[in-house]
Amino acid sequence: MLLPDAERAELVSELLDSLPRPTTGDERSDEQWIAEVERRAREALSGSGGLSWEAARAQVSEHLPRK
Repeated sequence: MLLPDAERAELVSELLDSLPRPTTGDERSDEQWIAEVERRAREALSGSGGLSWEAARAQVSEHLPRK
């Protein structure tokens, strides 16, 4: 956090480039992401169900690599 903005941005870019690319089927186009966000927003605004924080956290944890 003490690095100048430009150096932090470069570091972030290098870190992102070091991550493995998504496997086929995990990639979505901008249009697909926009449609997904809009769908989720409509659901949230309508008050329809969703996941509790605990359930969402559990799903995310299942997909993270174990240390």
